[in-house]
Amino acid sequence: MTLLSATEETTTGADRPTPGRLRVILMLEVYEGAQDRFLDAYELLRYQVSAVPGHVSDQLCQSIDDPSRWLITSEWESAEPFLAWVDSPAHREMVKPMHGCVRDNRSLRYTVLRETRGTVATDTTAPPLRPGEHHPAVPGTPRPGPDGVVRHALSFTVKPGTEARAAELLADYRSPQARVDDTTRLLRTSLFMRGNRIVRCVEVAGDLTAALRHVARQPEVRAVEEAINPYLEEDRDLDDPLSARDFFQRAALPAVHHHASLKSGPVQRHAYLYPVRPGAGAALAELLSEEDEHAAADPGGPLVRATVHRRDDLVVRLVDLLGDPADDPATALGLAGPRAAAVLGKLTESAERTHEGLRRLLAECAMTAVTDRTSAED
Repeated sequence: MTLLSATEETTTGADRPTPGRLRVILMLEVYEGAQDRFLDAYELLRYQVSAVPGHVSDQLCQSIDDPSRWLITSEWESAEPFLAWVDSPAHREMVKPMHGCVRDNRSLRYTVLRETRGTVATDTTAPPLRPGEHHPAVPGTPRPGPDGVVRHALSFTVKPGTEARAAELLADYRSPQARVDDTTRLLRTSLFMRGNRIVRCVEVAGDLTAALRHVARQPEVRAVEEAINPYLEEDRDLDDPLSARDFFQRAALPAVHHHASLKSGPVQRHAYLYPVRPGAGAALAELLSEEDEHAAADPGGPLVRATVHRRDDLVVRLVDLLGDPADDPATALGLAGPRAAAVLGKLTESAERTHEGLRRLLAECAMTAVTDRTSAED
């Protein structure tokens, strides 16, 4: 959620668009009877947010057709300071007064390219994006792989000591209806744990957002999500759209690389959570992708599919293998190619590149499978 100050814009040169300036439009629907609380919350927040580095101006607007609908429009020097703030713990604390006031919300983000004030037109040097491109500061929308499947994951933590109960709840539920609509279908859900960290990987044919919303509305899934709430390290309120959205945004673990081969045979699915050196997450993901591309091209190797998921320094690799990973720990870990030494250099703990050394690293990285569900064909 973006809540901003109400500083009035002027027509001075300082207010003209500059390359990369960002316009954010937040559409809100306020609960009936909550308008005064909403305005009080906004009044508390407006000057806090105006002090955020990179913030330029904003306006609070109410619909003349439907008084329950509001807009908060804001301008930022560029996308980078806005994204750094909106994903921060400080932002989550700032917007808490809004929880319970807003029924629904949607955030739209645009680069300012051209502006007209009276007879004066000002164009920025920022080029328009072409279809399929995305802003360099914004992760790309999950797109289907060559097989037409969109891959995504969520990761969150439970309170230490509650791991067994959380795993029991997450394993013991009835699978939701797989078919979303004529073009979208949930194909597979794989859930793993290591320590108190949970990673849920999903594979979808069609629209990922539609599939996730469909699953979240299913009674059997909603019951599990409610049951696990007391065990989560970070509080969330699924009845509050803002709280739920913030939680799932923080939990997002996008797929950044995927490689597959045409091998066939009995396949086992595994997940590995890597101990990453601070700041090395992006480099590690790239190196693992190169290693997986090499391994997938080996007709005699056990790697069938590999997907690297990453958020900052949290790197999880989901693999489908022929055979026991302990028989070939190098391939299982993404260390069978020419960049193996570079991969090991991005980890917090070094490992000997011997069979036994890699087996120990395999045991350290391996996540425990909680559930793996593939939808049946219609």
